[in-house]
Amino acid sequence: MAVHDYIKSGDFATEKHVPVIETVDTVKAGETFHVTLSVGKDIAHPNTVEHHIEWIKLYFVAEGTQLPFEVGEISFNVHGDGATANEGPVHAISEGSLAVSLNKSGKLIAVSYCNIHGLWESEKEITVA
Repeated sequence: MAVHDYIKSGDFATEKHVPVIETVDTVKAGETFHVTLSVGKDIAHPNTVEHHIEWIKLYFVAEGTQLPFEVGEISFNVHGDGATANEGPVHAISEGSLAVSLNKSGKLIAVSYCNIHGLWESEKEITVA
């Protein structure tokens, strides 16, 4: 089996593990825009030492190609860690933004990793005008 056989997807409105991509639908070539990535938008995902999202990665595949470029990664490194699990002084929230600039239309692909339920993906088409 290949890694793609282990990546799950779904609708973030009904599945808490699916990464959400929020950004514009159309941009000008070379224009900087922001992409917000999150997990647990409509259905909260746990953020405990035992069950949490470790990271979300953003990829871009230009129209007419099969080559994914890794745009960036947002890591969530603390989940209430402390002397008593889940009661530590800080929690990383599974959300963040990346600044991006494109020269071609294509597809944004987000992949998230849950330490219990594995890899999840979603995608969004984006047009460069």
